Amino acid sequence: MKKKLASISILLLSFAAGAQNVATTSNQPSVEIPAYNKWSIELNGGVGKPLRAMTPGYSTATLNPFHADLGVRYMFSPTFGMKLDVGYDQFQERDDTPNFESRYVRTSLQGVINLGRALNFETWTNTIGILAHGGVGVSQISTETGYGGQDYMGHGILGLTGQIKLSNRVALTGDLTGIVNGRQNWNFDGMGQARTGSLDGILLNASVGLTFYLGKNEKHADWYAEENDRLNKLEDRVGLIENGLLDTDKDGVADLYDLEPNSITGVAVNTKGQSIDTNQNGVPDELESYLDKTYAKKGDNNLTNSTVEELINGGYVNVYFDFNSSKPTNASLSGVDFLVKYLKNNPGKSADIIGYADEIGNSSYNTELSRKRAEAVKKVATNAGIDASRLNVIANGEDTSVNKNSKEARQIVRRVTFQVK
Repeated sequence: MKKKLASISILLLSFAAGAQNVATTSNQPSVEIPAYNKWSIELNGGVGKPLRAMTPGYSTATLNPFHADLGVRYMFSPTFGMKLDVGYDQFQERDDTPNFESRYVRTSLQGVINLGRALNFETWTNTIGILAHGGVGVSQISTETGYGGQDYMGHGILGLTGQIKLSNRVALTGDLTGIVNGRQNWNFDGMGQARTGSLDGILLNASVGLTFYLGKNEKHADWYAEENDRLNKLEDRVGLIENGLLDTDKDGVADLYDLEPNSITGVAVNTKGQSIDTNQNGVPDELESYLDKTYAKKGDNNLTNSTVEELINGGYVNVYFDFNSSKPTNASLSGVDFLVKYLKNNPGKSADIIGYADEIGNSSYNTELSRKRAEAVKKVATNAGIDASRLNVIANGEDTSVNKNSKEARQIVRRVTFQVK
């Protein structure tokens, strides 16, 4: 019996340990860095109106200035947060009523619900939002007339804030808030005692203001839609797969797996899309074989550096551009690769990078365009490991050697060539 109990105990312990490992493993991937900002500062001002606990015969204006509010808010998620704020109200008599002046100061800790996110406002707008806020705090009424001095109390607060996003850093707000004081001894005017029970004074505030968002992320939690973010990430992944399955250089290897997505068309490549270059001289074996037969000297079975240099300087290695563009076409980047490999194998050599444009457009503009093309190629070469001091940019402007009315001919002269020395 003891052996059976021991066996059962071992099985239960093993199961518990396995379950713990599974739980630990499943919990680890769920920890993510939030993609939205959480902190904000709120500043607003407007009017305040006491609705209850005023001495008979005393009254404020219907729209009584002055009200101000300053708050700091932290969002735990796009839907829920907390804020700490300080409010100030000043009360004065309206026309044809007895004089008085009092001040009301409060501080409140409030929970915040982003109704815009809870109600999926993002399905129809990205610029309008609503926040509901409510909580408790402490407050003080002070006056120099009537009773004179200060009256302290607790309060509850509840309100709605409408939002209009001006930018990712600023939002325009409009707020309507109600405050109920507990155990308020004085009326808001300070001229009499409150006699309305445990929940005494009622104050209504209406204000407009600005919310300033803090943080390094693009969006604040107020405007961050988790579902939209998931859909965007899914679209990005689908787009990556779709684009990755393209075969830009037509070598039979999809761009997603192609380590050399600009290999020379027709040249044999390995399973990673890299041109096969057994002797590592910068020239694909298949091209080298053809060039050897065509250019190599008798008795020389390998393409020499002098022959490669002749090909480059002879204009056989070029980089081409689309109309009015300074970005090399993908298919012609192999020309830069050809030069880069040559310069790496010959550290004592340098090169002129010579830009050209066709005759369409203003001559001075075309000269500048030819310079930008040469600079773009130089940047590719330097990023590939060639020291910038070995590369000299030359802007040759318009190439007038072809019929400018021929679209195909103009494509040939929108290029960058090289002169190694």
